[in-house]
Amino acid sequence: MNTSTHYPNAPVAQPVARHTLAVIVDNEPGVLARIAGLFSGRGYNIESLTVSETEHDKHISRITVVTSGTAHIIDQIKAHLDRLVPVHRVVDLTLQGEALERELALVKVVGKGEHRVEAMRLASAFGARTLDASLTSFVFELTGSTEEIERFIKLMTAVGLTEVSRTGIAAMSRGPDAM
Repeated sequence: MNTSTHYPNAPVAQPVARHTLAVIVDNEPGVLARIAGLFSGRGYNIESLTVSETEHDKHISRITVVTSGTAHIIDQIKAHLDRLVPVHRVVDLTLQGEALERELALVKVVGKGEHRVEAMRLASAFGARTLDASLTSFVFELTGSTEEIERFIKLMTAVGLTEVSRTGIAAMSRGPDAM
């Protein structure tokens, strides 16, 4: 028997993947802190986090968390979240197929002359709205995929990008079924 390791049952490295989790919770004080604490206490990273009340009469909020890890780590995160008292449901939108994901960014660009013209041209090409314009600056609003937002920011850096504010990812599964 010819093996490349001295240990025949050596563990195989699992790939790290990005997952988008939708968490339905009671909208009450401390819930977000408990969820963030769960991640930080176990050394898991939150790449994006959005929270909003979605059912006002029932005081229910939806938390969308984007994180990365092996399949085992993601399963652990979901199990830990499921055990928290204010959590009603945890859905891994990544496993349900391609989820619709969007992010909003406000981008401030400062410049004159050719830089102004180029900033306006790029904003138009990306479908960004101009929210504020002065003689020396613009504030653009862009909604799109994280990759599209990243490309826009990278291009705007060359023409005078000075400030960026991003919402984080809002996501929903495709098709007629609710979460």
